[in-house]
Amino acid sequence: MGKLHAETIGRGDQIVLVHGSLTTGAEEWQAQLPLADEGFRLVIPDRCGYGSSPVIDREDFLRDAEDLVELLDEGSHVVAHSYGGLSAMFAAVERPDSIQSLTLLEPPAFIAATGPAETLLTAVRTMWHLDLSDDEWLVRFLQAVGTAPDVIPPEAREEVVARVPLVRRGRPPWESHLPLSQLASAAFPKHVVSGGHSDGFEAICDKLARHIGASRSVVKGAGHDIQFTGPPLNDLLLRIWRTAPQTSTRIVQ
Repeated sequence: MGKLHAETIGRGDQIVLVHGSLTTGAEEWQAQLPLADEGFRLVIPDRCGYGSSPVIDREDFLRDAEDLVELLDEGSHVVAHSYGGLSAMFAAVERPDSIQSLTLLEPPAFIAATGPAETLLTAVRTMWHLDLSDDEWLVRFLQAVGTAPDVIPPEAREEVVARVPLVRRGRPPWESHLPLSQLASAAFPKHVVSGGHSDGFEAICDKLARHIGASRSVVKGAGHDIQFTGPPLNDLLLRIWRTAPQTSTRIVQ
């Protein structure tokens, strides 16, 4: 498929920021750009189908994982949001020696979903194949995951709606069959972060953290789009990165 387009900012330990569905890397991680001034090199890719990366007709977290593996440098910290978290988990077990830490922001990890997680899964699966226009589907999708539809600026709405078929035709998250045992046995630190807005996502994040031996945090204020909180999430990320084992870090100048 070819290499992903990725923007790089700053110098220091490498941070790979993986975006979720319907948005590009540049759009999703704006609030994290100040972290480049803290001694880190931010690598912000566009997953295939988004931004300036190769064009595809359906997103697929397994293909994304193969692309991400090529970006991982020795000692990379990886932060991934939503659908991007699925690909990040597969990439991490493919090259565990290249991961300094893995932070997952509300990944749709439907692990034997029960209770609130099952309710969320049912809602998402039900609306996924509804006979709706792309614009209507976008609104239903955002509401299902806990994102306010008005978070999209009016001037950007047409472009975001144009990305909807990429998601609708894509590999759905409940088909992930996540590599939980490999993640659990991996030596690098793992962190699962939720936004405190959805009982379903709280249950998903709790269960995922237990399965893979991850620490848990809640960063409230932006619903599913935790990265938009800015400083609260950035402060947490700095603590994670600065306390991670440094045995394999390679400083990029």
